[in-house]
Amino acid sequence: MTWKEEALEHAKSESPFESCGLLIVFEGKEKYCPCKNLAEEKTDQFIIDPEDWIRYEDQGEILAVVHSHPFDTCFPSQADLASCEYLNYPFYIIGLYDNLWHKFEPSGYKAPLLGRTWVWGSQDCASLVYAWYREKRNIILKDWARPKSVKNFYKEMNFADLIEQTGFKKLKKDQPSQAGDVILFGENDNQQTHIGLYIGNQTMLHHEIRKLSCREFYGKNWLELTLDRYRYA
Repeated sequence: MTWKEEALEHAKSESPFESCGLLIVFEGKEKYCPCKNLAEEKTDQFIIDPEDWIRYEDQGEILAVVHSHPFDTCFPSQADLASCEYLNYPFYIIGLYDNLWHKFEPSGYKAPLLGRTWVWGSQDCASLVYAWYREKRNIILKDWARPKSVKNFYKEMNFADLIEQTGFKKLKKDQPSQAGDVILFGENDNQQTHIGLYIGNQTMLHHEIRKLSCREFYGKNWLELTLDRYRYA
């Protein structure tokens, strides 16, 4: 059985969820290595378990990332293109709609600031801030490794600490907002849940979980959820 046949069997067994795996060189041959999908919305997203990645990387040279589209063709989505750039490996997609394959490689693709799909780790609320600063200010912000899932992030990490480690300083309550300020949101006894970016004219740019990135009026509802604001120093 070829590695593509093994990947196809894996994709069918995981349907209606997306399958994911790695193509490696093992003992001089191509080998497909099935991985666990950690995405919360597995029907149209995948996140390879980092433990699987490390285990297979120890076994051989990684050649490509492989995943399936259970209900669609093999052509890449915006999230696929962004993930390919983020992981910096060639991608293979198997579309179970027609059982066809598509391969593509990192090519410098950049998702638009508005209307980008949400993907944990590569297109989320923090990634949008990084992209805005890179595009609008020509500043490359320090990135930080994400835990396996959003739930683990809330348990293990602190948004405020990460914002300051990225080079931002907390503003005083009476300081007026400026374009480029990061807004930290929270609820339920100040639990830190989200960040947005103030872009001027009482407007913010942000990317909520399982939604498209968008501009939104920074009005009463968001003001009530605001914990702190930060400015790049």
